[in-house]
Amino acid sequence: MSRHSAGPGREEQGARRSYSDPPTKPRRKRVVLADSRAPVTRLRTVIELEEQTSYGEELVRQLIRAQFRKAMMFWLCTLAFFLALPALFFFLPQLSQMTLAGVRLPWLVLGLLPFPLLFGVGYWYNVVAERQERDFVAMVEK
Repeated sequence: MSRHSAGPGREEQGARRSYSDPPTKPRRKRVVLADSRAPVTRLRTVIELEEQTSYGEELVRQLIRAQFRKAMMFWLCTLAFFLALPALFFFLPQLSQMTLAGVRLPWLVLGLLPFPLLFGVGYWYNVVAERQERDFVAMVEK
């Protein structure tokens, strides 16, 4: 007999083999490159800012420049006001002779007025800077 023919011994061996479960194919798995539930469109400007590209850096630089200009404007106006007060009292001596509660007006104005005025200017600048930041965020998200 040739070795390719199935003899009585081979049939018996095949008959003895029994599978409990027929072989099954592995389950198919779906491969997805991105989560389909995530927002598909991201704004290019946001990506530019996150990746800190030259365009994103320029946008941030513009915001900082605008805030710096506002700060300098507030500082110059406050400085001009404080420099004008002594000049006002020098050129208008009748104002410097006025008294209020036994204290001359220049002492009251130059001694007490700066504190609430500086607080108010600082608060006002903070409001303006936050408005600029909100406008910047709105511009980026559009």
